[in-house]
Amino acid sequence: MEGREISRRLFEAVALEVASLDGVTVRVSKSQVALRRRRNFALVWIPGQYLKGRSTAPLVLTLSFPQRDPSPRWKEITEIGPGRFTHHLELYGEGDVDAEVCRWLQVAWEQAA
Repeated sequence: MEGREISRRLFEAVALEVASLDGVTVRVSKSQVALRRRRNFALVWIPGQYLKGRSTAPLVLTLSFPQRDPSPRWKEITEIGPGRFTHHLELYGEGDVDAEVCRWLQVAWEQAA
């Protein structure tokens, strides 16, 4: 991950929080890291790989919920099907992985059972 030190530190901050959850598996692909229980509950990806020439966050955390979360922190919320919404959160610093994000990870993990 040469040149992606900030992205790596952000990923490690997310991974540290997920480590406390039971039954999580990790699937790494060329484009993202999927955190799974029975199904994906979180995806972590580097937007700069896809959005060339645009200012982007070092890392994006994508969570799936059955409803829209009202927080203004989300960069984008997309309804991908009836009762399925993906929420994209840009991460710029390790402090962005705060108590609210940890709660969202917990909820997404619970709903992926």
